[in-house]
Amino acid sequence: MPRPAADESVRAGGDVAAGECQGLQPLGRRRRTSWGASHGVWLGLILAMLAASGCRQDMHDQPKYKGYRISHFFDDKRSVRPPIEGTVARGHLDEDEGFFTGTRAGALLQDLPFPVDGEVMARGRERYNAFCSPCHDRVGNGGGIVVLRGYKAPRSFHMDEVRRLPVGYYFQVMSTGFGVMPSYAAQISPRDRWVIAAYIRALQVSQSATLDDVPDSERAALEKADD
Repeated sequence: MPRPAADESVRAGGDVAAGECQGLQPLGRRRRTSWGASHGVWLGLILAMLAASGCRQDMHDQPKYKGYRISHFFDDKRSVRPPIEGTVARGHLDEDEGFFTGTRAGALLQDLPFPVDGEVMARGRERYNAFCSPCHDRVGNGGGIVVLRGYKAPRSFHMDEVRRLPVGYYFQVMSTGFGVMPSYAAQISPRDRWVIAAYIRALQVSQSATLDDVPDSERAALEKADD
């Protein structure tokens, strides 16, 4: 079979290449079209984000007062308003004066406002060790770890003048603070302040008690331990 001439082969190849390229866009134009489409998508996303942030702007800039900033609405210029007279916060009716203040008719309570049992003593010991022993130590002598590191030493619970204080005194000091001791009202509930006061009384008895103060049911065990 005779081979085609060189010029015919080139011509045929050129025709095939031209046929294959029919309907196709140049490379540069395809890139411009692709960039235009992605540009539109990004522009749409940006507009959507701006619209969404615009919808929330009123919540960010709502009319309100920030604590302790000046107010031109009230005559006293205070934005933080005092409680209305006669109102009581929910859960803080606190009708029992003795239980919540440690005093009744202006006098410190001499006794705890509820019965003392083993459960009260166990709770008092746990709370005392957690909140009081760092300064007062575990026995109440006033030589806790904080004092050993330079803090002012408190009075010993076993001093005669301290032992003679009413139990309501200890509750009141925990509630309001005394000297360098801050108030623990925010950390310790009223009932836990009382159980701590009960445990302080137990510590005082433990350091000054005699064998005659021990119940008969326990005395034999102590005498045997001494032997």
